[in-house]
Amino acid sequence: MDNLAQSARSKPLLAIDGIESGYGPIKILHGITLDILAGEVVCIIGPNGAGKTTLLRTVSGLCRLTQGDIRFKGETISGLKPHQIASRGLGHCPEGRRIFQQLTVEENLKAGFLPGRGKRQNDLLEEVYALFPILRERRGQGASRLSGGQQQMLAIGRALMGAPELLLLDEPSLGLAPILINQIFEIIIQLAERGVSILLVEQNVDLSLEIADYVYALEHGQVRCSGPAAKLRSDPRVRDIYLPGAA
Repeated sequence: MDNLAQSARSKPLLAIDGIESGYGPIKILHGITLDILAGEVVCIIGPNGAGKTTLLRTVSGLCRLTQGDIRFKGETISGLKPHQIASRGLGHCPEGRRIFQQLTVEENLKAGFLPGRGKRQNDLLEEVYALFPILRERRGQGASRLSGGQQQMLAIGRALMGAPELLLLDEPSLGLAPILINQIFEIIIQLAERGVSILLVEQNVDLSLEIADYVYALEHGQVRCSGPAAKLRSDPRVRDIYLPGAA
């Protein structure tokens, strides 16, 4: 499938240029190039095994880059350690939530705080509690006692405690009931309205195309097609592959 025409995207917040990455001798990403503008919601779609999670892990420094370059706010972050990347304003909410089960809700949130990001810990806590009132109600409760949806809210809240300018979200709706999925997507919209840029990996393609500004479709570790979300949503080739059964 040919790439859909891409509009001029100057001065991106995040610029990924020809990266290759993987695990040991196994290469997963093969020359991925994409970018994100400030204030955008960019969604990465594709089948299981396409390299979506590996892409996010490579951007945040959890997976070793073997070729190419990643720039954030004009600065090369390739080769930096994960905490160094996070301290520059890039947050990562991984697939599977990965909260600290033995800690309380508030202890989990405080674990995500990064000094030097320009906001006080208590102010960030209040922002998270305003976004997720249920977490305020259960701030002293053990994280292991939360429902799946509440744990996902906690994982996102913990990432927000680093005051990110760009938030990487990996499958935030995974395993959630439909009503909770809608709540999570509403939160993503609210974050974008507050000025947080979002790089979203999500299997719920239909909802993703509704909230995204721009979309990249991955297959076998390569960008298969890309373009504005509205354009991809109406493209019959994309609908046939990623939205089977759509009217």
